[in-house]
Amino acid sequence: MPYGCGEQNIALLAPNIYILQYLENTEQLTTAIRERATGFLKSGYQRQLNYKHYSGAYSTFGSGEGNTWTFGKAQRYAFIDPEIINRSKQWLISMQRSDGCFIRKGRLFNNRMKGGVNDDVTITAYITASFLELGITVKDPVVNKGLLCLKSSIGNQTNTYTTALLAYTFSLAGETEIREQLLEELYGVAISGDGRLHWAQSASHDSSPLSVEISSYVLLALLTAGQLTAADLGSANRIVSWLVKQQNPYGGFSSTQDTVVALQALALYSTKVFSSDGSGTVTVKSADGHSHNFDVNQNYKLLYQERSLQDVPGKYSIEVKGSTCVSVQTALFYNVPTPTETSTLSITATTDGNCTKSFGATLTLKFTIT
Repeated sequence: MPYGCGEQNIALLAPNIYILQYLENTEQLTTAIRERATGFLKSGYQRQLNYKHYSGAYSTFGSGEGNTWTFGKAQRYAFIDPEIINRSKQWLISMQRSDGCFIRKGRLFNNRMKGGVNDDVTITAYITASFLELGITVKDPVVNKGLLCLKSSIGNQTNTYTTALLAYTFSLAGETEIREQLLEELYGVAISGDGRLHWAQSASHDSSPLSVEISSYVLLALLTAGQLTAADLGSANRIVSWLVKQQNPYGGFSSTQDTVVALQALALYSTKVFSSDGSGTVTVKSADGHSHNFDVNQNYKLLYQERSLQDVPGKYSIEVKGSTCVSVQTALFYNVPTPTETSTLSITATTDGNCTKSFGATLTLKFTIT
């Protein structure tokens, strides 16, 4: 259910769209799920109107400055007034310079979304990709100019985040040669190991939300190609293997933004590799011989299954059999006792004063260090 300010609301609204697209494209969408998800979309859409300006822009808060970051794309599943979409598009167009680049306008709650030093290039890639995702073709003057702006930055990028976003944008645009060039640059700075593949903005941010976003954009760039090659699928499998290890027990990631992009990429991946056949069994065994089976088949594919481990700490083994893909995650929850207030060192200082023969003053100071 979308909630919060304009930026948070639109970010929480988006996963509903990706889930609907996945279920619809794999013919798993039920009436109950559609009604629930479209209900969230309608609620989020109505809430988003609270942050709409007459110009067509949207702000983080109702009276705040309009910005170029919030842009709806849910009209396939819920009614969105075409005039509202058109006004938003016209406002975005007004932010485009003669060289095709868009001006970044407004303030973000999460500055990581700016993607580094090349703000104009990054925001232009965001907006151009959004237009392409909406089905607007490369022949559209606004999209065409945006791509020209982005092409002028090729070869000058040192920002891994922006490079990944550019690879996705040019993949959407069908610019195969540029996409391959950017992917080659990205593979040159990729981090691999244990059958996994991911990217980081820097060595000090190896597992940050930014790493999740970068890796998700590379995954999207691979999956939106006209024809998915065996090599692309192999890389995609390794990226997904890393991404799912970053998920928290509730299905999200570290922040709102990385959750949105990662879910978009994972939903598209799940669509590409989906098979209606196959089943599997996951068996969890404890050291004393107790075991539990999780069955994954056509009846339980969309069912989230979990069970508490009885002996913690303890040693457990996991065995998977079958002919389908499953995702297995273990989560440890614990409480930290509230520390009690204790004195580890006390110092008492006493001074005696004898200002007059008839009056004596005594001052005692007590220091407690905890």
